[in-house]
Amino acid sequence: MLLLHGLPVLHWAVAGVAIGAITLILMYALNRRLGISTGFESVCALVSKRPYFRRSELQGKGRWRLPFLAGLVAGGVVSALLGGGFAASWDLGRFDVVIGASPLLKTAWMFAGGLLIGFGTRLAGGCTSGHGIFGMANFEKASWLSTASFMAAGIATTQIVYRVVF
Repeated sequence: MLLLHGLPVLHWAVAGVAIGAITLILMYALNRRLGISTGFESVCALVSKRPYFRRSELQGKGRWRLPFLAGLVAGGVVSALLGGGFAASWDLGRFDVVIGASPLLKTAWMFAGGLLIGFGTRLAGGCTSGHGIFGMANFEKASWLSTASFMAAGIATTQIVYRVVF
């Protein structure tokens, strides 16, 4: 059952087949790579004149990522509406129980987390979806190493947070 509204959950294999199909279509039919972080760079390229955002993969044919990102947002909105609606909340579960922070501190905490994710994305040369789904599917050594690093860091962080902090 879906946690928020008690709706039935689709089998995990449905999502796996869909992700695999998207990866194959992008690679073989359109010769394009899937990755969310490059999509965010495309958004930045709309407003920034810096040379980094003027790279060829963000211009011209690279603009396909903008509708892709819009589709992700639209999919989230449709999912929320079909699932019973969306209500904003400052509730962060165990974080609130242990730390009990104000909305301002929670915002700062999430902003700092976003900065670390952005730094890691640039350090790895791509995001978890780009490396973990597309790069690994193409047997790219850098993606295998990056994904192993993402997983190891995630496991270590979870162990520290839930065994030491909480």
